[in-house]
Amino acid sequence: MKRQILGLLLVMALPGAAAGQTPTPQAPPAPAAPAPASRVGVTMFADYTFTELPKTTDANGDQVNLSAFNLTRSYINLTGNVSARIAFRITPDIVRNTDAGSTSGNLLFRIKYAYAQMRAGDDTIIRLGIQPTPMIDGQEGVYRYRFQGITFVEREAGLSSSDTGLTVLKPLPKGYGDVHVGFYNGEGYTRSEVNNQKALMMRATVKPMPTHSLGKGLRLIGYYHRDHYVKDAPRGRAAGSVMFEHARFNAGVDYAQRVDQATPASREITGRGYSFFVTPFFDEKGRGLEGLLRFDSFDPDVDVDGRRTRLIAGAAYWFPRQGTATAAMLAHMEQVRLSGLTPTTTSERRYTLNLLITF
Repeated sequence: MKRQILGLLLVMALPGAAAGQTPTPQAPPAPAAPAPASRVGVTMFADYTFTELPKTTDANGDQVNLSAFNLTRSYINLTGNVSARIAFRITPDIVRNTDAGSTSGNLLFRIKYAYAQMRAGDDTIIRLGIQPTPMIDGQEGVYRYRFQGITFVEREAGLSSSDTGLTVLKPLPKGYGDVHVGFYNGEGYTRSEVNNQKALMMRATVKPMPTHSLGKGLRLIGYYHRDHYVKDAPRGRAAGSVMFEHARFNAGVDYAQRVDQATPASREITGRGYSFFVTPFFDEKGRGLEGLLRFDSFDPDVDVDGRRTRLIAGAAYWFPRQGTATAAMLAHMEQVRLSGLTPTTTSERRYTLNLLITF
């Protein structure tokens, strides 16, 4: 009887012992880091331009209206990532050489962008290398017609769209905008550094009503730029923009000021002006027919009489998109009037057919 009772107790204990020996379930393996990857894209700006004013003198000595087919931009965009947090971009720029000499007129290969990008935390981006400058990069999403010509702040405030430096890009919480701050050489991507002076560039974009059905299209942009030609010879820039995106149009107003003193002994020159644009959509943004109207007014020296105004008016057709590819054509007139400025040419007028291809 004792042996039977002992056997029964052993049988009852076996399931508990077996359960105690069952291996603890293992946590699922961590997801593998993304493999390095790269992507190739293309951007091209081409045009045909007829110049009504001023006329030019040909080799026979005759006054003629210059006309030309131009390739103003041709980029090969190579982007990718080497890890979950490290990415890169390399963009060669093929542009016509306008320098005097034996190669004048040839197409040259140069670097527009070449930078490494690191993601710190969830949303902060750190870039090092030849990269976009803050102001132009912050406007391009609303003003989409740089393939017609450079923007107001580029042309009149003397800003470059790319430069070599170290920058930080930080989004504001809850979609309220972003901040872009960096130190650059200050000479632009077409020139090397010439001294020990560095340019501080700062842009803040604020979207005051990011969730409002109408107000989400409003953005306020402030820009500050501090640099020097040499020690004690300032090269300063400041700009502000109010931009608005709507289902039927994009619009914006810009103000820019520049301060230049080439040497400590030379006179400090201040220039300032404003610009506004509107691009009405006759279908939907980026598809079908659109209009373009832009007006610039700039006084290059507030202490001397003189002003430069620019009127751009035209119509564009944006072709139906295939994936991420974009194609558009723009026919426009550009007129420039000078008053009290050197050179003494009082007006310019050009008619242009532009082409944009990007993917």
